[in-house]
Amino acid sequence: MPTTTATTTDHHQVLERRLGPFDAAAIIVANVIGGGILFRSPAVAAAVPDAPWFLLAWAGGGVLAFMGAMAIVMWAIPRQLVTLFLNDVPANAMVIGLAVSFLRVAAAFQLVDGAQVIGAGMLRGLHDTRWPLLFALFGYWVVGLGIGAWLAFARDWKGVGIWIGLASGLAAVAALMLARWMMRDRLGLARPEHA
Repeated sequence: MPTTTATTTDHHQVLERRLGPFDAAAIIVANVIGGGILFRSPAVAAAVPDAPWFLLAWAGGGVLAFMGAMAIVMWAIPRQLVTLFLNDVPANAMVIGLAVSFLRVAAAFQLVDGAQVIGAGMLRGLHDTRWPLLFALFGYWVVGLGIGAWLAFARDWKGVGIWIGLASGLAAVAALMLARWMMRDRLGLARPEHA
């Protein structure tokens, strides 16, 4: 399928610009390779202590990239996603409007939820489970519920406020888990070296 066509109108040639999925994939691959991924991976692999940790980092990066792509889709075309499930008729206008606003928040929710799940998994790999549990309790019940209730009721944001509160709670949990992961050596959580 051609990606460009030329039409002639009144002695002027107009070039239509269209990109299909294959063109988009080519652009993404070119940007990734141009960004140096083929040259940086060996340096990253050399900095990681052993193969399982490298594979964990590689898989975690892939999961976050996928979540980021899905978040972009939810943010960029929420109405089109909603109308896959609901007919775009005047009787559904209010529901579609609510669903679109929820999907925009769900895009952010997607990213921070993925980050906190990966953070919990990394800490679990170090046999650190008590603090992630406490972080989750604090993030969900204090930060998430607190911000959600305030936005939903005091600021009258209703359902969107609740969802923003949930995303805020997940973001707090993700930040706390990342901070604990970054302090793992200082906290004595790092894996012992192989003899």
